[in-house]
Amino acid sequence: MKLFRFEKKDGVGLGLLTSDGKHLDISSFGQDLNEHSIEKGILENIASWIPKNIENCEEITEPFRYESCIARPSKIICIGLNYSRHAKETGMEAPSEPIIFFKSTSALCGPNDPVIIPKGSLKTDWEVELALIIGKKTTYATEDVAMQNLAGYCLHNDYSERAFQLERGGQWVKGKSADHFAPLGPYFVTKDEIKDHHNLHLWLDLNGKRMQNSNTSDLIFKIPFLISYVSQFMTLLPGDVISTGTPEGVGMGQKPALYLKPGDQLHLGIEGLGEQRQIAIAHEN
Repeated sequence: MKLFRFEKKDGVGLGLLTSDGKHLDISSFGQDLNEHSIEKGILENIASWIPKNIENCEEITEPFRYESCIARPSKIICIGLNYSRHAKETGMEAPSEPIIFFKSTSALCGPNDPVIIPKGSLKTDWEVELALIIGKKTTYATEDVAMQNLAGYCLHNDYSERAFQLERGGQWVKGKSADHFAPLGPYFVTKDEIKDHHNLHLWLDLNGKRMQNSNTSDLIFKIPFLISYVSQFMTLLPGDVISTGTPEGVGMGQKPALYLKPGDQLHLGIEGLGEQRQIAIAHEN
């Protein structure tokens, strides 16, 4: 299934993208995509509910705003330098173990919401990434169990402020957590929809120019290992997000480096997961 959350007058609605491209309002199912509902089996319940109720679900034909494809998770966990060619463009050695950092959950926003350049920022950068959504509580998991506990995938643009991240001391989280730095979606794609998560085309355009153009086959640490690895250090809860890293082509890797300015337009996507469009705007002082 490809599920999505969208803005309604009375709150947040739940939708389904059908195989023929229709956006159906399935809000009458009565639950949201969040930690509690995923733990209680919402994905399996929706799959059973749809055949019996789909004829009564209205198609959404008017423009709407996508919310993040999952309600605020307990954690947004990110993996750094996880594409071999990206590590080369940064001038850093490929890591011997995954680099783990956090992104504040307050950075979460809809997939087409504007990216807000933080106050005082001169180095706001882009990063198209494949994100994993955890389906079950996961602790000290083997790779087999890790994959059993994976619920699905989504598209993530892991925005970064490079000066805050690399030049201000401390941890990377400072450059990763500004408002609107974590657009997720548009779709929560269940794992059965993706045949090979290690062979997905991902790309990002800036003002119509292709900047990132790669494939998840270039991942250094593969998905089963990543979930298992992270679970050795923390308990993963239903709905938690693991963003698996970005390929080459980020602004920091350009010669000279190139960073976002107000008015810049970004368009990005991952095969099978949908697309995002964002416009960069200045922080309101």
